Amino acid sequence: MRIRSLGVIDDAVVELSPGFTAVTGETGAGKTMVVTSLGLLLGGRADAALVRIGARNAVVEGRIAVPEGSPAVVRAEEAGAELDEGALLVSRTVSAEGRSRAHLGGRGVPVGLLAELADDLVAVHGQSDQQGLLKLSRQRQALDRYAGYAVAVPLGKYAEAYKRLRAVTVELEEITTRARERAQEADLLRFGLEEIAAVEPRAGEDTELAEEAERLGHAEALASAAAVAHAALAGNPEDPEGVDAGTLVAGAQRALEAVRAHDPALAGLTDRIGEIGILLRDVAGELAGYADDLDADPLRLAAVEERRAALTALTRKYGEDVAEVLAWAESSAARLTELEGDDERIGELTAERDALRSELGALAQELSEARTEAAERFAAAVTEELASLAMPHARVSFDIRQTDDPDGVEVNGRTVAYGPSGVDEVELLLAPHPGAPPRPIAKGASGGELSRVMLAVEVVFAGTDPVPTYLFDEVDAGVGGKAAVEIGRRLARLAKKAQVVVVTHLPQVAAFADRQLLVEKTNDGSVTRSGVKVLEGEDRVRELSRMLAGQEDSETARAHAEELLAAARADA
Repeated sequence: MRIRSLGVIDDAVVELSPGFTAVTGETGAGKTMVVTSLGLLLGGRADAALVRIGARNAVVEGRIAVPEGSPAVVRAEEAGAELDEGALLVSRTVSAEGRSRAHLGGRGVPVGLLAELADDLVAVHGQSDQQGLLKLSRQRQALDRYAGYAVAVPLGKYAEAYKRLRAVTVELEEITTRARERAQEADLLRFGLEEIAAVEPRAGEDTELAEEAERLGHAEALASAAAVAHAALAGNPEDPEGVDAGTLVAGAQRALEAVRAHDPALAGLTDRIGEIGILLRDVAGELAGYADDLDADPLRLAAVEERRAALTALTRKYGEDVAEVLAWAESSAARLTELEGDDERIGELTAERDALRSELGALAQELSEARTEAAERFAAAVTEELASLAMPHARVSFDIRQTDDPDGVEVNGRTVAYGPSGVDEVELLLAPHPGAPPRPIAKGASGGELSRVMLAVEVVFAGTDPVPTYLFDEVDAGVGGKAAVEIGRRLARLAKKAQVVVVTHLPQVAAFADRQLLVEKTNDGSVTRSGVKVLEGEDRVRELSRMLAGQEDSETARAHAEELLAAARADA
């Protein structure tokens, strides 16, 4: 990894060996920034506070070797990333304003994609993870992870049934608790539909009636205008001497007919005048018919206005016009059918809820049995690991229990509480020595014991659900003496199967590393490129002496450091 402008690190390169790498240095030197950098490469949360003061952004770049065909490679290639000689090039930039960008194999990608790949590439553990192990939910998750498909399959079925049961229960509660409101809503809808049905509006009727009312209201004026227009076009029988348009046009046509043969242009005009005469006669005939058909009956006008008033009463309540009133009636009829079917729906939902609760109980029992079987194997494996971590008499076990709840599901003849992960409360117990009763690790384990329990759990996972790299950030806190030696030895054994990176203050652990990196600040308080260096030979002895006694040049400390290195090499 190359780290620039991150925390106390100005610009540094960290080269991790394939086996066991120990990262050491004085408190505050920036060792944890190595963990933070890897966390950023693996999609961890970006924080503007990580950016070195005065820098525009912090940048972490890494080259991660990945097995060909692994899920991480497949997912990366789907995102358009390209491999570089069997490795993924990953970079993460965090600006001083807190904005974050990620690149994978030369392509910009969402940060979430890096987090997806992390699950298949690296297991990161720090002191916060130890505290997380104290939570019952995390202990159950650890057991489920160890159990694998034996728990994952019934848990998947259970989760699906649980989700459906929750949806059915919510709908059933809504129908039953809102029965009064729904009945009131049904009454209002029913009243509205009856009111509309009594009027029987027809689509477009309001527009038609408005036009008819306008016509009937001005019937006399319309009839008079039509009569005057008809007389102007066709003549007035009461005034035989009067001149009308039809007579004038007929006279014009006769005048031209006599000479049309002498000029084709004039013949065309004669024909057009003939067409005008025909049109005048048609319009005059329609005007005569219009006047005859015009109904000036005041009773009809009153009936139209009464009908319009009935429609207006509907549009004031149910829509802007009759079309909207009819649309409201259609949707309300459907809603009323739904509301009136509540009793039937309640019966259906109740039957489905009871069936789902029965199914959930059966799945919960299957899930509980799978966890119980896996818990015995998991506890035995962790106990065996603790023996190699200077806890030879410690015993780990699991307490898998259920809580009675009258509103729960039936499992093995008991009605017990249930949740999205089943009915089991899973608690990890530790008996640190013979005669000591098993107690929850949250209450009965010291800091050093908790560190070793977590390491033992992770080692067990390494045998069942391995990842290529393990990163431990001071998980050996609270441990010393022989226990520290055993932790170093066990990490070295784990490193034979995977890459192991450990940030540590313990020389007993660092001595077992295949490679030791020293992080040290310069005089100005920063870590530069030369501030992360590989320790070999005399330099490594000096650093182990400092870790042992705080005195690099103490002969006693040096002798002890050389003895630690020799013992670690002999153990390898």
